[in-house]
Amino acid sequence: MDKKRKTIAKVSSWLGLGIIFLVTPLLQAQNRDKGNLKDASLPTAWAKMTVQVMAQAQNNTPTYGSRALGYIGLTMYETLVPASSTHRSIAKSLCDTLSLAKPNKNYSWELAMNAGQAHIVKAFYGYAQKTSGIDSLENAIYQQYSSHVSPAVAAASVAYGRALANRIYEWAKLDGGHEGHLRNFPKDYKRPEGQGKWVPPTVGQSNSKIPMHPTWGQNRTFSSKNAQLPLPEPLVYSTDTTSEYYKQYTEVAEQKRKLTEEDRAIVMWWGDDPTETCSPPGHSYHLATIAILNSNADAIKAAETYARVGMAVADAFICCWKAKFAHMVQRPSSFIRQTHRKKERYPGEMINWLPFFLEPPFPAFYSGHAVQSAATATVLTEMYGENFSFTDATHAGRSPKRYYVVKPLPAKYEELLAMGDYIPEYLEKEVKFQPRHYGSFWEAAKECAESRLKGGIHTRHDNDVGLAEGTKIGQNINALRWRK
Repeated sequence: MDKKRKTIAKVSSWLGLGIIFLVTPLLQAQNRDKGNLKDASLPTAWAKMTVQVMAQAQNNTPTYGSRALGYIGLTMYETLVPASSTHRSIAKSLCDTLSLAKPNKNYSWELAMNAGQAHIVKAFYGYAQKTSGIDSLENAIYQQYSSHVSPAVAAASVAYGRALANRIYEWAKLDGGHEGHLRNFPKDYKRPEGQGKWVPPTVGQSNSKIPMHPTWGQNRTFSSKNAQLPLPEPLVYSTDTTSEYYKQYTEVAEQKRKLTEEDRAIVMWWGDDPTETCSPPGHSYHLATIAILNSNADAIKAAETYARVGMAVADAFICCWKAKFAHMVQRPSSFIRQTHRKKERYPGEMINWLPFFLEPPFPAFYSGHAVQSAATATVLTEMYGENFSFTDATHAGRSPKRYYVVKPLPAKYEELLAMGDYIPEYLEKEVKFQPRHYGSFWEAAKECAESRLKGGIHTRHDNDVGLAEGTKIGQNINALRWRK
């Protein structure tokens, strides 16, 4: 027992999440009957590992990360579902039917899932060459559960889990997004130009002048119904000050002027910059973990939760990117700099206008944050209820984020401006990442969408359409045949 405690403690230490994450659940599980899958500690352990790997992997874009989570969650579910009396495989319900062999032995499903997760996570993120933690977690769980079965059963279970994961990964190679991390910004892409079209940001999250994953919308979805959703329409471009287009872009500029400290905290909390965090899909996967832990879900429900959320965010990004590159709608920054120069309070305010949050390298319509958050809220609400309150601590412990704001205009500002002497001064401030509480998954999703407007990178229409489309996408994932 002491050796096992030390092994698991080492894994917990590497993860940096304390003994509550892995040590306590696994040790408690030893005191229960093995194989009943009442305990969700193994699925949540692998989900937390996956999110950490995503945060550390270079070139892990939200698009690539969402795709990975779709297959990682599906693999978890398919390795455990044969042990369930109520659930069924969804392989044949998926777009471009996936063929999986039925298990012909009485395996240890914990060992099968453990081996399958290690294999599929490394398949997607092995390129980052940071797999030691994956190997440590796999070994710790193997040592925990292999002692309760014969060596033959343990070996067969591991082989089954790896074979199933490999089959799913081979299927994934055919979806159009294989090794997408190698072509985030394809050099041969020709950006369309024209009135109201997207242009690369002056200052943004990337220095690339090529948009990220312009063909991602052509990828295969998990749900065939999601592939058939009609493209929503953006607002009609117009510089007429009475048009809805002009009004919505003006609202973005006005929002920046009246941001509060709480607004900025919300913007940063949902920013999920993939160069610093687990990205928006990883944030959603972590919300799934919160739901599982807060409800004491069993392993089967946990695996179903990760599969639904993973596939929902994967399809959300495919559908969203299809719309983004069909319409190529500009970000607020370019429109505001072009049309709002007469609204300046001081020289350069509008001609040099930048959003509060760094602009991502792809078109605006519609919001990726909104669509994937809505898809996540739709599946989690279906599984855990409408009034499921929770605290989101995804970014708790991150170092504060610095930002700058223009100092309040001086009392004699007009006189200074007339003399040409006024140069705006800036104050340095910081946002601290503190856990946020929500009364429902939809409250969190709507705040996430609103944060993009407050951040200056989306109009309200972008967000509203994203929320509506995400709802449809999540409903189509829910409609897969999950039960016998």
